[in-house]
Amino acid sequence: MTSFSTLSMYALTLQPPSDTQQAIVGEFTGVKGHQQILVANGSRLTLYEVTRLERVLKEIHTHDVFGIIRGLALFRLAGASKDCIIVTSDSGRIVTLEYLPHEKEFKTIHYETFGKSGIRRVIPGQYVAADPKGRAVMVASVEKNKIVYILNRNVNGELTISSPLEAHKPHTLVYDVCGLDVGYDNPLFATLEVDYSESDLDPSGKAYQEIEKQLVYYELDLGLNHVVRKWSEKVDKTSNRIFRVPGGSAGPSGVLCCGEENISYRFPYNSSSTVLRVPIPRRNGVAEDPLRKRYIVGGTMYTMKRGSFFFLLQSEDGDLFKVTFDLAGDSGSSKQTVLKMKIKYFDTIPLARSLCILKSGFLYVACESGDRKLYELEQLGDDTDDPVFDSDNYPADPLESYAPAYFQVRPLINLNPVRSITSMNPLMDMQIANLTDEDAPQIYSICGSGSRSTFRTSRNALGVCDLIESQLPQRASAIWTTKKTSDDEHDSYIVLSLLSHTLVLAIGEDVEEALNTGFLKETTTLGIQQFGDDNLLQIYPRGIRHINSIGEITDWHSPPHRTIVACASNNRQVAIALSSGEIYYFECDPDGMLAKAEDEANLEGTVTCLGIAEVPEGRVRSDFLAVGCDDKSVRIFSLVPDHDGEILNQLSVQALSASPSSIAIMSMRDRSSHGYSLYLHVGLSSGVYIRTAMDEVTGELSETRRRFLGTSPIKFAKVLAGGDPAILALTSRPWLGYTDPQNSSLALTPLNYISFDSAWTFESEQFKGIICVRGEDLRIFTFDDLSSKLHHESIELQYTPHKFVGHPEQALYYVIEKDFNVMDPATRKMFEKEAVEVAVEATKDKDGDSAMVVEMDGEQNGGATANPDGEANADDEIITLAARKYYGYPRMAGRWSSCIQIVDPVIEKAVVHSIELEKNRCALSVATVVFESHPEETFLAVGWARDFIPSPIYYKSAGVYLYKLQDNGRKLEFYHKTKLTAPPTAMLAFKGKLAIGVGNDLSLYDCGRRSLLRKAQAKACTPTRIVGLKTQGSRLIVSDLRESVTYVVHKDIVHPNRLIPFIDDSVPRWTTCTDMVDYETVAGGDKFGNLWMVRCPLKVSEHADEPNDGQPLLQDKDYLGGAPNRLELVMHYFVQDIPMAVQKTSLIAGGEKVLFWAGLQGTLGVMIPFQSRKDFKMFQQLEFLLRTNDKPLAGRDHLAYRSYYTPLKGVIDGDLIERFLVISRDMRESVASQLDGGWTVSAVEQKIWNMRGQYAF
Repeated sequence: MTSFSTLSMYALTLQPPSDTQQAIVGEFTGVKGHQQILVANGSRLTLYEVTRLERVLKEIHTHDVFGIIRGLALFRLAGASKDCIIVTSDSGRIVTLEYLPHEKEFKTIHYETFGKSGIRRVIPGQYVAADPKGRAVMVASVEKNKIVYILNRNVNGELTISSPLEAHKPHTLVYDVCGLDVGYDNPLFATLEVDYSESDLDPSGKAYQEIEKQLVYYELDLGLNHVVRKWSEKVDKTSNRIFRVPGGSAGPSGVLCCGEENISYRFPYNSSSTVLRVPIPRRNGVAEDPLRKRYIVGGTMYTMKRGSFFFLLQSEDGDLFKVTFDLAGDSGSSKQTVLKMKIKYFDTIPLARSLCILKSGFLYVACESGDRKLYELEQLGDDTDDPVFDSDNYPADPLESYAPAYFQVRPLINLNPVRSITSMNPLMDMQIANLTDEDAPQIYSICGSGSRSTFRTSRNALGVCDLIESQLPQRASAIWTTKKTSDDEHDSYIVLSLLSHTLVLAIGEDVEEALNTGFLKETTTLGIQQFGDDNLLQIYPRGIRHINSIGEITDWHSPPHRTIVACASNNRQVAIALSSGEIYYFECDPDGMLAKAEDEANLEGTVTCLGIAEVPEGRVRSDFLAVGCDDKSVRIFSLVPDHDGEILNQLSVQALSASPSSIAIMSMRDRSSHGYSLYLHVGLSSGVYIRTAMDEVTGELSETRRRFLGTSPIKFAKVLAGGDPAILALTSRPWLGYTDPQNSSLALTPLNYISFDSAWTFESEQFKGIICVRGEDLRIFTFDDLSSKLHHESIELQYTPHKFVGHPEQALYYVIEKDFNVMDPATRKMFEKEAVEVAVEATKDKDGDSAMVVEMDGEQNGGATANPDGEANADDEIITLAARKYYGYPRMAGRWSSCIQIVDPVIEKAVVHSIELEKNRCALSVATVVFESHPEETFLAVGWARDFIPSPIYYKSAGVYLYKLQDNGRKLEFYHKTKLTAPPTAMLAFKGKLAIGVGNDLSLYDCGRRSLLRKAQAKACTPTRIVGLKTQGSRLIVSDLRESVTYVVHKDIVHPNRLIPFIDDSVPRWTTCTDMVDYETVAGGDKFGNLWMVRCPLKVSEHADEPNDGQPLLQDKDYLGGAPNRLELVMHYFVQDIPMAVQKTSLIAGGEKVLFWAGLQGTLGVMIPFQSRKDFKMFQQLEFLLRTNDKPLAGRDHLAYRSYYTPLKGVIDGDLIERFLVISRDMRESVASQLDGGWTVSAVEQKIWNMRGQYAF
């Protein structure tokens, strides 16, 4: 893969992780009333803002801190206008940040080191809580240590942090921390703690059973400058979360303490009689276990304008409950007391890591799995008929007997879902294939968990939203929109060039054909332009028509025997090229008429295209004209009169590899010092796109970048994207060149849309977008989101996906899915049948009817028992069962729900066939295989286990189901079953047979009439358990659960066949995925977030492949209890995500092969091999300089971060390298000047863009 001996890779992240550790809401930009959401995903901090009118979540800024973020908190110093951020990470430091909206960056205010780096149970950082008044912050570890910092200002108004004040207590475990709202009294912090000192010394375990959990209050005495343990009280042993209650003049202060079916209100020095408690309501339903108790796993508090407040708390089922207080005392008084606490069912949403309520009435849900959600609060839940439970009816002690509270789940009433934010977390498996025969392959993955699982098709493309689709009377070749005057806000006409004439449509409430517009309709049109203040131009093959504001028409005709073949125009200039090679130039005179210049340009060849930029603000003309010729060149001409008064002087020429088919000159926003730069865009007939920077004064061309876009000649259309100038490149697939909203750099991304012939911007009173034509179809669309370069299509799955495999010939995938502790389908059907019978009997008793119709369709609002009049029956339990897909499946301890599903992601884009596994079996592995004994048939093998318990592993029986593929693979026909001695955790088709990992044994099976027939076996092939298999030739790569990989060779010239392990790894690796890079090299990932590559020495590889019976390999002496030989480590890199799949593939048309990997948290990344040592040395030096000059935001050492478990080897961090593109210009120049070889900033930037553009996206 490389041209020099040492393999070196360039690591890039194509999609950052979408798993959210924490999200907080605050006013970080300093604009009063405008709130933002700060989200921690993996090592990235991302700032979002919700726009009220558009109701979308807009990404403002993102920053990779190159560290593991452990906690987030916000604070605001007294008198400040914005919130600041506190970040704790694995750097062992507490970092305070401020967001600077004008610079669009996070500014580090202060670093404070408090411990060792890494994540350790005794190093603070796991919990962070700030005083609501911004005076102090507590940072706590899981065990023992708690530190408090005082936040203040110095004389210059800058933030200062005091020395750490310790509040340590040995032999103590911390479960949660929060800062109490006590107004301007001494700051108070509450913690949930367990003292295990006695339990640690008692071997009998009695002390462990009697252990107590305490709610402890720590007070920071600002006068004495120390922290004291103020008070503690015993709480429920199952308590796991505490939430701050507003205090001071806003409320009674205190905390909500949540445990198993237990929410209690507590405050310092309360007595048992003043503790208020409400239970966590349980779901009411025939399939629900009435004895199962719930926990509160998340929540948020919202304060309204009038001083009232409420809590939204979420249970482990996803149910939201609204908790409110009845208060005694005047509103605004600091002596309010709580009389009663109430809890009420609010709505059911996906299980969340964080909940954020904004003042604008939106609820942001950072879902634990699947897409993140944005809801709008329709109402506050006071008007629903759901039961209310208050603390007067329940004892303060949860151990006392009480009547459980029940509620009925229902569709959303209080919340309205307005937006889904794509998330691939958790990603279970991934494959790359080009099933649709596009110019680039697609990424197929299985994501999500439970009832929110999906099969996703992802491709490098921008999503678009169709607004209008209409039919035209004839095929159109080009389209334009135009305004009547330069001051108009909206377009007035749509002009279409048809096969033999021109069609003009007027834009109003309805779009209809316009009459008496002055346009010449009996000919085709080459260009339309709003000219001057209130004139219109139509350029057609025989001339130019000028239409003024009162409808007067003036025609300029082309010379005899010559026609116009190309044109370019703006509001004040027009250039045309004739078939004879002459170029005529016109300008707008003071009367708005066309004034032809005396100077002309004569070219020997044929002009194929022209390009001219828009007139810069404050100028009377654009200075340059670009001319494309059939001699494979682009020439730049000056439109500014020289000292002799002449124009159309040639300034420069650029040679091309093919004749140009389209040219555009545009001023586009970028990261230059001026904010905008002039660019020349050239599209070639070969489908190659060229972008070149133009000097605005001299017209000099520089920084040329090329990319192959498609097989058809390129045509350009100037459009707007995200409010900035952009360019559409139309070829076999449409592409958009635009300004990336994240880093203000120029990006080029295809559209997830059909190809079309022509496009233009469209603006009306109703909407703005892009209008395009393709044959007889006219469409108007808009861009969805410019911040994401991946477009996703989802297909719902039934359970949590585990593995999937593709059909060898058809565009189909076979997915095995399983969920543990979930009621199986047979039991669910039994409960549903009983519920229907009860409902029927109840209806008979009530109405006397002899029969009724019962429908259960499984949809959210379907499945209700219905009477003949169509009204819903009062028995809502049936609704709960039918809506299980939305609310989640009923729980049942020890039970498996598992199935096999066939997915068609190309044609039907749906699940086409499903098979449920019965008798508490779960699917563990899957493979398609064509047996040597049945060469005309394709089989699907599914490994299963019955009554399986993952840890510690237990099973009642295990085996393999073999299915024959029918109907071109769209249906499965059961063939036979084979029982095995251990669960088959890995399977692979190998040389016309089926290789199966049975425990730690590797076996090879052929297909028999009634079962699989074992042909070879390697006993104890790996030390622990086989979890993966890959193959090339006669070699098998066997992945072990915790002992890396083992190479096995198959010897088939002896009977029975032999499977011989001949080399393994010297380092234990908890392998999650592998792929063969070449015959000797394997790339893989492990569950600690590392990507690595190991290689078999060439001599060992040749020795293993010698054509013999394998006896010499069997005679080799084992080394340290393993194989005779050891693998060599080639590459190692920490990615901070668990790689679930890795594949050697090409991502772009004509591109080199790379290593593509996908992580559990939804990360997509790529490893690019360096092709020359010179490039590697340059990037290595650049990486070193960036480590020094642009240190990670959270204070983590970058080299130590990428070397978390094993020292970094053979990899350049491309994510750090791309920080060069967003740092300040002064720093870029400083870094570039220190590189060996005389590198300039532009040359370095071009190298960085080439590494991404030539290999990935």
